[in-house]
Amino acid sequence: YARYAARMLGSRDVAEDAVQDALVRAFDRLADCRDPNKFAGWLFLILRNRCYAERRRRQRERPLLPVDEGLAGPDRPDGAYDRREQQRALEQSLGHLTAEQREVFVLKHVEGMAYDEIAQITGASVASLKMRMHRAYDRLRDLMKGQL
Repeated sequence: YARYAARMLGSRDVAEDAVQDALVRAFDRLADCRDPNKFAGWLFLILRNRCYAERRRRQRERPLLPVDEGLAGPDRPDGAYDRREQQRALEQSLGHLTAEQREVFVLKHVEGMAYDEIAQITGASVASLKMRMHRAYDRLRDLMKGQL
């Protein structure tokens, strides 16, 4: 849960707060969980909603920062382009995706879930999820052009 929240929110500290808040909300609403066998999915939905709310709050407070123009690249003379810089560029670019695109990208590529699992969690159809992923890939490709 913490890894998902960190990817969705871009900050481990904010993610830890979101996870704790989701756990408190789940505990307060435990009676609302209709099927105890699906508790993990129910808790995940609470966390997902908490992450969406936090992203909306942060967007109101400050606009998204532009992707750094000065990121190191393979064409740099000193060759100082490493995996950490690639990761940073990707994480910054993820911040420019819509919440739905970012969510499906994180669940698929960070959490390693199959589209069927993501569909159960999000309530979206597999076809819709694949379209979101396609749009996320296109957007990331545009944002990261020249950085990789």
